[in-house]
Amino acid sequence: MSMLNPTSFTMVNPLNGSEAFKLFSFADNSYFNQIQRNNFFSLIWVTNGSGKVKADVSEYDFTENSLFSFAPYQPYMISADMPINGIAIYFHFDFFCIHKHHKDLELNGVLYNNVFLPPFINVDAKASATFAMVCDQIKTEMQNPAPAQYELLVTYLKILLITATRLKIEQQSVKFATTNDKTEPFILQKLKDAIELNFRTKHSASEYANLLFISSKALAKITKSHFNKTISSLINERIIIEAKRELYLTNKTVKEIAYELGYEDEYYFSRFFKINADVSPQAYRATVGFGKGGAQG
Repeated sequence: MSMLNPTSFTMVNPLNGSEAFKLFSFADNSYFNQIQRNNFFSLIWVTNGSGKVKADVSEYDFTENSLFSFAPYQPYMISADMPINGIAIYFHFDFFCIHKHHKDLELNGVLYNNVFLPPFINVDAKASATFAMVCDQIKTEMQNPAPAQYELLVTYLKILLITATRLKIEQQSVKFATTNDKTEPFILQKLKDAIELNFRTKHSASEYANLLFISSKALAKITKSHFNKTISSLINERIIIEAKRELYLTNKTVKEIAYELGYEDEYYFSRFFKINADVSPQAYRATVGFGKGGAQG
């Protein structure tokens, strides 16, 4: 571990010398005012300030006490007219693998890699107290290395992730419960289920409109209104999430992954992946690492 300055703490992977885990405080927007495409997971807690965040193809307004969660290579940029303050935590696959813990912690598909929800939550007073306490514990531990430091830091990270995941589930439930039009959320839930079941074989918006017995125009309008995305964006993002998972967790070739996702032409799929992930499948596997049975956590 090397301490860069009093507000930044970094743990380095001894195998390759790259950053594995990092916590730092920020007092302005200089870290995030350009498009970010990082090869690690991010948690960014804005404790003071407001502005706009661009994530993937959508833009959202945010206020103070917002917690952002971005997956590796997910594009984002935070814009603010006034200085924003907060704490950011970065962690690499090699430190803690979301994919390997998505079933027991329910992280993947809620906090990360959810194409249907905004990539942030509002942090209430109870969660804020938890986050502040755990971040202080992380800082203390990283300033005073001791036996089993990695295990303790992973435990602290899990507390943050689980707390944030529970809060996001709760806030989403409240949002749908208070929606005036009950028909639209039902259709949208059917769309989510349809994409989850069919994204490997059905890649066009019209195919999903047909499955739901609704016109493409009507479904597109509802989808844009609730998710701030097009149907095609939702489908493409879901395909990319699965491709990334396969690239990290398995030793399958790009050709094999492409075929399983409904693409007979490996080169067409590689172009599709690079357009949507801004990195080739080979480069993604090389930079996030290869974790089949090997990553810690």
